[in-house]
Amino acid sequence: MNTERTSLVERAARHAALADVARLMVVEELALGDRSPSELQVVVDLPSNLLAHHLKVLEDAGLVARRRSEGDRRRTYLTLLDSSLVEPPTADGLHVGRILFVCSANSARSQLAAALWRRASDVPVASAGTRPAERVSDGAKEVAKRRSLKLIGSTPRMLSDVAADDDYVVAVCDNAYEELSPAVNLHWSVPDPVAQGNDAAFDLAYTELERRVTNLAPRLIAS
Repeated sequence: MNTERTSLVERAARHAALADVARLMVVEELALGDRSPSELQVVVDLPSNLLAHHLKVLEDAGLVARRRSEGDRRRTYLTLLDSSLVEPPTADGLHVGRILFVCSANSARSQLAAALWRRASDVPVASAGTRPAERVSDGAKEVAKRRSLKLIGSTPRMLSDVAADDDYVVAVCDNAYEELSPAVNLHWSVPDPVAQGNDAAFDLAYTELERRVTNLAPRLIAS
């Protein structure tokens, strides 16, 4: 099978995967943040075996990926891989006082997310950690430099010292989400680049955070 025909087959599989109301509901639910299968089941109101079938169709079509939690290894989270599948916002966005990105150490993912947000939106932004590290990771500083991104914070900060009542909280790691839920508005299951410690891991984290920030920014308005 030549490359052009393979591409057509893949495109047909993607369209077929979306030609179902339940699967479209799943895609819409994953538009802004990640969900576990049990969380999705509550929203779409389907039996677990039927939901499992729909998720497999979406995964096989390359529209959704499943990741095991870096915190509670018994959990998995589902991520929408292509934000273009979701209709752009048509109504007024959600008014928020500030967006707060949180991860465990506040040394990489939340720092990068906050810097990307400041570049994409006029909604005020901050970042914090549930167990802050002593310093921002060298890998985060280096990937920011490679991408001409100016980091906001020079030192990781404790969540309790930063959080405000009107914050829109985005947990960018599984540990923070599992520790703070249900006080979290969105969960982004972004793999920890510090644990891997190489440039490729930080580049992947940067790219994923940039995609998610770009998708979310038009939907929030400074109050």
